[in-house]
Order: sequence, then structure tokens, then C-alpha cells
Amino acid sequence: MKEFNESVKSIDTYIMFRIKQEAAKLAPVLKNAEREPIALAMGAPTAPPPDFVYNTIKKALEIPQIHTYSSPKGEDWFLEAIAKRMKNRFGVELNPKTEIFSLIGSKEGLANFIRALINPATLEKDKEIILAPDPGYASYAQMIKTNGGLTYGYELSKENNYMPDMYKVWEQMKKDGYNESKVKAVIINYPSNPLGATCTKEYLQHVVDFCKEKQIWLISDAAYCDIYFNEENKPHSVLETEGAKDVAVEFFSFSKPYSMTGFRLGWICGNAHAVGTFGRLKSTIDTGIFKALQKAGAEILNSQEGDEYINRSNKNFKTKQMIIINGLRELGWKIQDEDIPSATFYIWQPIPPRFKTSAEFTDALLKNSGIVVVPGSGFGKNGEGYFRLSAVASDDKLKEVIDRMKKDGFYF
Repeated sequence: MKEFNESVKSIDTYIMFRIKQEAAKLAPVLKNAEREPIALAMGAPTAPPPDFVYNTIKKALEIPQIHTYSSPKGEDWFLEAIAKRMKNRFGVELNPKTEIFSLIGSKEGLANFIRALINPATLEKDKEIILAPDPGYASYAQMIKTNGGLTYGYELSKENNYMPDMYKVWEQMKKDGYNESKVKAVIINYPSNPLGATCTKEYLQHVVDFCKEKQIWLISDAAYCDIYFNEENKPHSVLETEGAKDVAVEFFSFSKPYSMTGFRLGWICGNAHAVGTFGRLKSTIDTGIFKALQKAGAEILNSQEGDEYINRSNKNFKTKQMIIINGLRELGWKIQDEDIPSATFYIWQPIPPRFKTSAEFTDALLKNSGIVVVPGSGFGKNGEGYFRLSAVASDDKLKEVIDRMKKDGFYF
């Protein structure tokens, strides 16, 4: 039989699924040792979505023709609800007809946008380049690779306050031998997966100005913008900045703020030309989202119930975060108050010095204690030496994690 394309053949299964498979394989032995796996790898809230969502879906199922095809773009009322949300949450004005498009989750949207953007090539010298954060969401590099492009990882670190000067990044990229004429876009992700780091509105303006000067696209992944712990310092949309619509698109998801991970619902918004071009590709790939799900999404976005759910969830996530932070402190991790993330449910910490690699540490944690976390190396070369924990389990389970680490000797 003929082979599949080289890019697809060269990639691994997504790291979260590999970790899940490994934990499932070890589950019987761990259960017998009273160390049944506690899943803290996947960035997926475990609380149920708002009752409001389920009730809206039930009512929507009674609407005539609700079962028929939607449009890849999304129903008008869904897009209008998104425009209203963007106005209410960020003060951003969007035209629902030209500047918003529905997604089957933001991950699908990002992959297809990159597919629409990159001209695939097989020779390294011909490949187009996208700048992406390192450490960063593991799928960015794989999405770029499978579409025949190259990733240039720019470092996020405490030293640059997780907001690197993009002009310095550009100069370093050229010194590293990359062809600046091949660069098509920059990806930013604030609040950050895996770091939980946020950025200022001024920094977003810096990145917009940089992309305008370099005439490249800006791709903003804002999946975690509604998971934050300081009401006075909410994460911003890149579209709040001057000139953003000239170069930027932004991706949003229902998965994280409303615990709707399995619903696969999100949107892209921003530059009309980019959104429209993306839409032409989408029209050849899928025929839209089940209209009852769109109805639930449209209703929850601007509802009192939705806002109350987010506020309640964020308080719960903060409690979970501090269970782990205080527990790690008891285990010897030196975590300063100013280094505790102000957004997301992720905790990013160095591995104990006796372990040579992040994978060695996370493997030991799984095999000895049944604690499932992610090695930092899975998020890029700058992630080596760290691990990521998703504080999404019940409070009791998180306390058990700390108890197991103490009993099993996982001190820093």
C-alpha cells in the first residue's frame, strides 16, 4: 500500500493521550497498591457544566428542524451572541457576519487556521515558519509540522516576565539561521498553558505593533481568558489593542470556563480577511455544529447563570490551586507568593534535583504514587526540568496527592 505523508508519519500521539494510556495500563497494579491513578495531566475541568446548559439543550431539541445541517460559519444568533459577549467582556466591537466564525472547539480551529496559512513544503529551506511559545501548548508545533511548516520556539521565562521582546526574538531567530522572509505568523497564548502566566495590555500592543511592522499574522489563543483569580486584573483580548484587527485573529473556547470540554464549541474572531479565508477552508471540511449545542452556547455566553458559574468555578480553582501550592511548600518546594499564577488551573514547578529529567520524575510519580502529571519536556525544550499539574480533581483528591507524595518520599 502507498504510504501516508511524511509529516503525519513523523509525529507522535498527542502527549496527553499517551499519558492517559500509560496510566490506564498501570491502573490495576496501582489499585492493588492503594495508589489508584489520580488524573492531573489533562487540562480539563471535572465539574459538570451549568444546569442552564443542559436545560437549554433540552428545550432546543423541541425546535422544528433543529436536527438539520447548520452552517460551518454558525447560526446567525450564535454569532450575534458571541459579538455581544466580546463587547460585554472586552469592549470589542465585532461584525458577526464578517469577523466571527464558529469552531468545533478552539483546537480544531487553530489546526485548520494553520493549515490555511502555511504553504506546505518538504525541503527544510522552503518551509514557512510560525513563532510559538516555548514552553507552550504541545499541539502548536505538531499542527505546524503536519502542515509542512517549521516552528521557531521563543522562550517564556521568569527572566523575561513571560513577555519576551519580540524584536529580540526576531534577531535571535535570524542568528539561529532561520529565514525571516519565511515567517508567516506569531502565536501567543495568555493566560498560558502550561505556565498559567498572564500578560499586560501594553504587551499585547507590543506584539500587535511588531506583527504590523513585520507584516505577519498574529494568532492569539485565548482559551483560558475567563479563568482568573483577580477581578481587578482580568486577562485582556488582543483585539482591545489599537490596530489589532489589521493583523490578528483570536481563538476562544467554551471548554474551560463552562466545563464544556466534550461539547466541542468555540469561535475565531478578528481580521475579516483572515476569518473569511479560514471560512472557505472550513466550508470544505465540515458542515457545522449541532444547532442545539449552538443554542446552549449562545444562551450561556451572556447569561447571569453563565457569569455566576464562572465566578464560582474560579473561586473553586483558587482553592484547589492553594491546596497544591501549600502542599508542595510542605514538601520543600520554594514557591514565592508572587510566582503563584493569577490565572488558569495549571501549576508549573521544577522537578526535584535528584531526578535527571522531567520524564524521569513524572514516570516515578505515576508508577510509585499513581499521580498523573505531565513532564515539562512535552511543552518544548525550555520545559525540561519542570512538570505541569492540572488542579482539576476534587479537593479531597488533591489533598490525597500531597499525602501520597509525603508517604512515598517525593520531597524536593
